[in-house]
Parts: sequence; structure tokens; C-alpha cells
Amino acid sequence: MNKVVTLNQFIIERQHEIPEATGGFSRLLHHLGIAAKKVNREVNKAGLVDILGRTGAENVQGEEQQKLDLYANETFLDELRASGECCGVASEENEDVVIFEEGLQRNGRYIVCMDPLDGSSNIDVNVSVGTIFAVYKRLSPLGGPAEKRDFLQPGSALAAAGYVIYGSSTMLVYSSGRGVDGFTLDPSIGEFCLSHPAVRFPADGRIYSINEGNYEKFPPGVKRYIKFCQESDPRSGRPYTSRYIGSLVADIHRNMLKGGIYIYPETESHPHGKLRLQYECNPMAYLVEQAGGQATNGLGRILDITPQDIHQRTPFYAGSERMMDKTTEFLRLFGTR
Repeated sequence: MNKVVTLNQFIIERQHEIPEATGGFSRLLHHLGIAAKKVNREVNKAGLVDILGRTGAENVQGEEQQKLDLYANETFLDELRASGECCGVASEENEDVVIFEEGLQRNGRYIVCMDPLDGSSNIDVNVSVGTIFAVYKRLSPLGGPAEKRDFLQPGSALAAAGYVIYGSSTMLVYSSGRGVDGFTLDPSIGEFCLSHPAVRFPADGRIYSINEGNYEKFPPGVKRYIKFCQESDPRSGRPYTSRYIGSLVADIHRNMLKGGIYIYPETESHPHGKLRLQYECNPMAYLVEQAGGQATNGLGRILDITPQDIHQRTPFYAGSERMMDKTTEFLRLFGTR
């Protein structure tokens, strides 16, 4: 009989592999897991209670907020505050960073950047949504409040990153720099259990994920790559399959398991891209690289970008190594503008 390894057991067993690891880091991840379970419960019964639909308000991005967006945001904030290991949070749903001022939190060694409910426009139609989180070690002194510089670190400084996908099953996928592991929630015991150890991005794939409805607004290099994907070439397995869910978590999760590429380029209406660097692209790029894939803004590595603002946007290309190499080739030949 195979031994069931829970998320908490896994974190504790792996803690010795992380330089300067403390019980505090394990506690932080434990509380992220608790928040994910709470959000999962509400997602699963959303059609039965008054939690679906719009609030009538907009978030800082100018996007209409869903009721479940706000619930997820408050739930993760509450659990991160309760962990005692987090001194501040940058969230898609908050215009400014949230600083935890209580005495215990002032000694928290970590800050978290998060998208509490990615793909929330899919909620009303029962399509997979997710949570994305990025964990950084703070730069400011312990004992004082977190500072803006704590939240503006490049992705290369990440201590850990992960996502939760709320779908036919609920999975938490994370990395602390030693590869990527996935845990599926077992509702019978209420625990995330190791189900996908050492996830690796296939070196090549046959899936491309992009919103082709925006084709006319895409850069020339992206248009040429899409046409390349659609051409018939049995030797290379083309035409490739187009799969686009509209939830970053769900699209990356599928491609990481099956092999593929995800593209959200700059467009005429969003010349700097639409996805947010700090709480969407950096954590997902970190996971993609840890799994053996590549992630860029079309010109350079996502994790090397020094952010200037917590809500900074960027083009995003991520996926299997060979597909990324081919995309980069087209962008260099035909341009990103």
C-alpha cells in the first residue's frame, strides 16, 4: 500500500533542503493551504448560495469584481495574518499593499504577492479558477513595518511560489526552488495529498494557448507563430491544437502536464501587456522554470525584470522549451511591435 504524504508532512520533510529554512516558512505554507481549503469549499457550493455574481464595484485594475473574488481575498489575507510569518501582502484586489501592523506580524520574515482568484470571470459558468501566490523574504528590518521595497523584488528573488486550481479536483502546486510538486485535496480527510511529485514540463508540446479573438491586435511575430502552429506538417505533428480556457492557472496547469505554450502578448489596446508581473507572471514563471520550461516577456526572462510598481503589467510567454525557442525565433525575425 502506497504511503499517503500530506502537504504538511512534505513541507516538514523537505525543510532541511532549504537554506535558512525555519518552522516559520512551513507555518506560512500551512496557512496558505488552509485558505485554499476555505475558498475551495465556497467555490464548490457557489451555485447554492449568494456568492456568485458581481459586486457592482471595480478593483484597482478597472475590472468588475465578483463576490467570490472578495471572499477569496479576505480569506487569504486573514490566514496570512494569522500565520504570524507574513508582514504584508500585495493583492490584485487592493490598490495599495496591506501592511500587518500587529507586533507579531512585524517580525514576520516574508511578504506575499497574490491573485486570490484568477479567472474569476469564469465563475458563473462553472469553469476552473485558481489562486496564485508568490513568497519573498522581506528586505526591511524585522520589528518594523514592511516597506515598499519588500514588494518590488524581481522574480529571481522568490523564496517560493505556487497556485491552487479549483476544478474537477482541487490541487495545490508549489515550488520552493527544488522542483515542482502537486498535491490533490482529499475531501474525505480534508488534506492536500502528494499526487504529482517532481512535475516536469515536456520539452515539446502540441498545444498553443492564446486568445485568438485578438489576432488583429497581436504583434507580427505572434501572428506568424500562430500561422506556423496551424500549418500542416505531419513530421513535426502540426497543426497543433488550440486550447484556451481564459484562466492563467488552468491554462498553465494543463500545458505543464501535457506540453504546450501559453501566450498573452502586448496588443494595441494593452501595449505593455495585460497580466500583472508581481502576482501573476513572476510566480507562474518561477514554477514553469522549476519544472523545466521557459518564461519570457518576448524579449527576456520574466524573472529578471525589476518591477517598478506592484500592479505593473507585462507580456507573457511560457511553456515547453522547444515551443518557446520557436516562438522567440519568430519574435526576433518579425518583431514584437
